[in-house]
Amino acid sequence: MPLPPLVEPLPELSVEQVSRASRHLMLPGLGLLGQRRLAAARVLVIGAGGLGSPVLQYLAAAGIGVIGIVDFDTVDLSNLQRQVIHGTADVGELKTVSAARSIAALNPLVDVVRHSVRLDRDNALDLFSAYDLVIDGSDNFATRYLANDAAAILGKPYVWGSVYRFDGQVTVFWESAPDDRGLDYRDLHPVPPAPGEVLSCDEAGVLGAVCATIGAMMATEAMKLITGLGEPLLGRVQILDALAGDWREVRLVRRAGRIPVSALIDYDEFCGVTAANDALSLPPELLRERGTAGLIDVREPFEHEIVHIDGDRLVPLARLLENPQEAGLGPVVVYCKTGLRSLRAAEALRAAGIDAVSLRGGIHAWLDLTDPDGPRY
Repeated sequence: MPLPPLVEPLPELSVEQVSRASRHLMLPGLGLLGQRRLAAARVLVIGAGGLGSPVLQYLAAAGIGVIGIVDFDTVDLSNLQRQVIHGTADVGELKTVSAARSIAALNPLVDVVRHSVRLDRDNALDLFSAYDLVIDGSDNFATRYLANDAAAILGKPYVWGSVYRFDGQVTVFWESAPDDRGLDYRDLHPVPPAPGEVLSCDEAGVLGAVCATIGAMMATEAMKLITGLGEPLLGRVQILDALAGDWREVRLVRRAGRIPVSALIDYDEFCGVTAANDALSLPPELLRERGTAGLIDVREPFEHEIVHIDGDRLVPLARLLENPQEAGLGPVVVYCKTGLRSLRAAEALRAAGIDAVSLRGGIHAWLDLTDPDGPRY
């Protein structure tokens, strides 16, 4: 079922705006009025990474009036396989700065607002309140729950997407949607997974073009909401299996008994990140002091070949979870790329009665300490 347009139109477009949008103006149902709505819209994009890159590019090309970008990170060489709004010359620069420059080159009529900060419960409501809708391209559960809750409290539509290896998902949440159609992220994920149970693309990998496919869908959903065009994905989750070339749809309804969110919380604590890090992790400085006896790499063999810590033993996570006794009697330090898989391994080993901790920050944190110029992947 269509929804009413989210944004009131500008009184008129400039000659250049009309020329740029000429192919939009030809579209039935969009036309000049819809383009005036796009030009009046204010859209906030969380993350200028794999999903945020195509979202930002297509929103800018579409002539969105104001685009806000929230990202505190800098461009890394490993980002460029999928984060196509950045280039080789941008490595080391803030992603907000690099993305804003790319947008200006594509469409200088777009007003870009850079928010080079980490999104948290202290700034989310203030940031979101300045925009008509929010698009979430983040890759962790704490940020997704935070973004959902802030959007719900403010009554903003929330376009969400995710990617994992060769798969992707996209949908629309809107707690205050008309006609009692309100849904939010908790209707899809009532509780967060345990730390390390679901890997980010940084740990699991992702086919770069899948980010483009899902990101383009996210941008499309935003433009449909702004203009009132078509039927948004509110209540429908589109799921892509890129290897099979297959899309399927899952219907989503409001979870029985769910109480609308009324305040922001500590999302790291809610997702178990803080507790797991405090109780189960060992800082890399202490590993250097204690030595590498009992050190186990739970990554995959190809990762171990790229870079590993001398003196370790390779036992991939799946094998270790199947047979925790392979770790030995302990004490054991387990590590992975960033610390997510190793936290899960440490929990499993402790449950099996083995004294185990995870290397905090993974091998990247170790390299930052011992070999800043060493290989990253």
